[in-house]
Amino acid sequence: MSFEIRLKVRFADVDPAGIVFYPRYFEMLNAAVEDWFAALGMDFATMHQTHRIGVPTVKLDTEFKAPSHLGDEVTVSLTPTHLGRSSCAVTYRIVGENGERLTANGVLVCMDLDAQKSIPWPDDLRAGIQAALQS
Repeated sequence: MSFEIRLKVRFADVDPAGIVFYPRYFEMLNAAVEDWFAALGMDFATMHQTHRIGVPTVKLDTEFKAPSHLGDEVTVSLTPTHLGRSSCAVTYRIVGENGERLTANGVLVCMDLDAQKSIPWPDDLRAGIQAALQS
């Protein structure tokens, strides 16, 4: 099951040519990750500050399909594709009115922020990710 957010391309997102500066797409992907974990029941503030857990991206293979322009509205989707002990593979898509803008395959890792090491997913997050995989 895909998780989706809608975003508007803002002035801060574009380069002098008026198209999205490619690193801003990565910020959009990260916004989807942050909102997805909130929907799974653990917002980033609680995750990072209370539980001292992070979910860094350790792999991201990206293909840029078409430019997005200032004022465009895009849908950013995240779909989990595999759940490991401490990792989760995801597929991302950014789609605008005229079609696909970006596709990517990534891997997130559950990490103890203090020890700076991977850890198994907490049971509640694992259950939420597993439910998304099964639907």
